[in-house]
Amino acid sequence: MSSSPKKSRPLFLFYLLVAYVLLQFVWWSYLMVKLNNEVVRLKTEVNLLKGESLQEVVMNGNDLNEKLHARWLMISGEGAVFICILLLGIFQIRKTFKREAELSRQQQNFLLSVTHELKSPIASTKLQLQTLQKHELSRDKQKEILANAVNDTDRLNNLVENILLAAKIENNVFALHKEECNLSEYITAGMNQTIKAFNYSQKAILNIEPDIYMKIDKTSFPSIILNLYENAVKYCPADAPIIISLKKQNQKIILSVADQGVGISDKEKGMIFQKFYRVGNEETRKTKGTGLGLYIVNYLAAQHNGTISVKNNSPKGSIFEVIFNPA
Repeated sequence: MSSSPKKSRPLFLFYLLVAYVLLQFVWWSYLMVKLNNEVVRLKTEVNLLKGESLQEVVMNGNDLNEKLHARWLMISGEGAVFICILLLGIFQIRKTFKREAELSRQQQNFLLSVTHELKSPIASTKLQLQTLQKHELSRDKQKEILANAVNDTDRLNNLVENILLAAKIENNVFALHKEECNLSEYITAGMNQTIKAFNYSQKAILNIEPDIYMKIDKTSFPSIILNLYENAVKYCPADAPIIISLKKQNQKIILSVADQGVGISDKEKGMIFQKFYRVGNEETRKTKGTGLGLYIVNYLAAQHNGTISVKNNSPKGSIFEVIFNPA
């Protein structure tokens, strides 16, 4: 994405200022060298006018040349240090500017995305309620419309929860209250309820090892599995399987979500857990999302003594794997 003239102007002015400083430094160095040479020349002429012998003039001239050489070295050393510091400052400022520009772009994309994400379920729910209000429908049809309205409300609630959770994380006001839990039963019950409620076209397969216990925060932990599941749904074709696994291996608890979607390039695997980041290919741009889901998953995994990684699935798609190290 090309930068707008308004966004590029501060960087242009900064480069202009840097160029001016460098030119002034070169000019100052030139004047210093010229001034020192002039001082040596004048002192040599004064010595000659004082009637000193040629040998004394030569000896004094050598001393002056040594002092002049020392001053040149001093000017060169100070100049090299100055230029190194200036170049380091330029690099850091440019890096910060690019990072802020990228963050600004991502925030703008987030605002556009979240506006659409908020409007869609609200508009859909309103249409369904107006249909119930204006038409005499059979009981079965009413149940179907109400179920769709509830699903849209759940979508809206999940979006708001993600935004609020991201805000708490950003402001360092998020706190966990962990308690011992049968994680196998907890995930199975939660996913069965989610699968039934949303009824996605993708087939969810639960591969849960029984009786795995772990201390979790029951309020926030569902966000890990739900965001990973919804992420797989977004980028997975209809009727493709999504496998959700939980197992214990070498005293570690491994939760994974495998899909057969578009996959993620190696270049972007290290960036997808950044706030507001969305994979920059055409397939992804057509999907819904705010760029907060994986950011929240990464944070919550770390708060539960876990690390998250993504690897390629075979023959296609991605596998998100969270490895917990229970205390």
